[in-house]
Amino acid sequence: MSRSTELDPNPTPDNPTPNRPSPEEGAIARFFKFAELRTNLRTEIIAGITTFVTMAYILVVNPSILSNAIFLQQPGDLFGELVIATAVSSAIATLILGLMSNYPFAMAPGMGLNAFFAFTVVLTLGIDWRLALSAVLVEGLLLIALTASSVRSLMITTIPECLKRATAVGIGLFIAYIGLSGDPATGGAGIIVANEATKTALGDLGAPQTLMAIAGLLITSALVARRLKGALLLGILATAILGWILQISPPPQGIVAVPQMPVDLIGQAFVGFSQLNSTNLTNFIAVVFVLMFVDLFDTVGTLAGVGLQAGMVDEKGELPRSGRAFVGDSIGTTVGAIMGTSTVTTYVESASGVAEGGRSGFTAVVVAAFFLLSVLFIPLFAAIPGFATAATLVIVGVLMASNVVGINWFDPAESIPSFLTILLMPLTFSIAEGLAAGFITYPLIKAFQGKAHEINIAVWILAAVFVSRFVLLGMKVV
Repeated sequence: MSRSTELDPNPTPDNPTPNRPSPEEGAIARFFKFAELRTNLRTEIIAGITTFVTMAYILVVNPSILSNAIFLQQPGDLFGELVIATAVSSAIATLILGLMSNYPFAMAPGMGLNAFFAFTVVLTLGIDWRLALSAVLVEGLLLIALTASSVRSLMITTIPECLKRATAVGIGLFIAYIGLSGDPATGGAGIIVANEATKTALGDLGAPQTLMAIAGLLITSALVARRLKGALLLGILATAILGWILQISPPPQGIVAVPQMPVDLIGQAFVGFSQLNSTNLTNFIAVVFVLMFVDLFDTVGTLAGVGLQAGMVDEKGELPRSGRAFVGDSIGTTVGAIMGTSTVTTYVESASGVAEGGRSGFTAVVVAAFFLLSVLFIPLFAAIPGFATAATLVIVGVLMASNVVGINWFDPAESIPSFLTILLMPLTFSIAEGLAAGFITYPLIKAFQGKAHEINIAVWILAAVFVSRFVLLGMKVV
């Protein structure tokens, strides 16, 4: 039973309230409609703390992933600034969403989208990270426009459900692969390594970093299996501390420090536009589209799933005020780009706060406050090695892979495109290539079945866009 059903915000003579709320508490309760939502200040605070602890791992993982692409002289030299960018953009986005929609949802740079940004956009396509941030900025502005015109809701209903789910599964495998294949020379897991004969192979299990990554996976799995709140964050910290004790990685030089402004990141999304030219324009447009597509369905899936758990979905199966939530999501992505991080999206970890009774936007306000406080602990975050975060990437991959059960594997029109989408994302190290395979094959196989009339025109348009990109790639135009 959740706390919101245990604590009655509408006292009666038979159920009196022990303490009358202060004027400040009363104002908060009225603004966030505590009585209507059957919640109270204490429940909302506990829910907010729970949500933050559950998703705080992003403060370590996001800078770790983006450091591979966003740096000045060498990978990692902007780690501290990326922590601040992650924390501040998460706080602003979460605060806006909470105040605008009055929903207990939290936001942060999206897992999978950060990997796409770093490994596909910057390292594979060769787009400078500043221009890549420009793409995130354009995506955010387009999402704001699409949300205001209700086109966003229309787009969501036109995309086949199987491809939405396959995209989530493929991204899950992709980020798990990233976690397992980190370079042990720089503190990564090294469980999967390159091999000339077999392409990839099992790494050196005698390497200290690899052993620590395996230990971290076992520790984190045990915590998750016990359903411990904040299991992913605790797993990261436990693995890092063990690595420090065994002198496998250097310990932090401090715990708390006054943060410095991320001067090398703020506003670089605007600077990046100066690098846009005829050579990279096609890839730039493709990147904007993929970022927008993944963010669209990631947000919708999270809002629907967590909203259903919280009892916020109405009798029509709709989430009231979802338009306001979309606006918050869009503004969050725009702010994140300006701050210097990849796409910001709604987090499924919000469900942990909902489970604790969080029902209003004040839960989100509490989460935002803790994100801001976290910038004081950059020395601690900076000392956490890559092998300590490998387990988290694997567990997140496991959670995303659960979407596979929603695919009809007995229908070739669903199973083949879905399988290609899932398979190609990790194997090509690119979310975009997996999406392309799925969107091209889905309408074609449907047509082969004589069901071309069932395909929305938008799907054909998307397929044509991806085909055009492959043609240009073959002609060496992009």
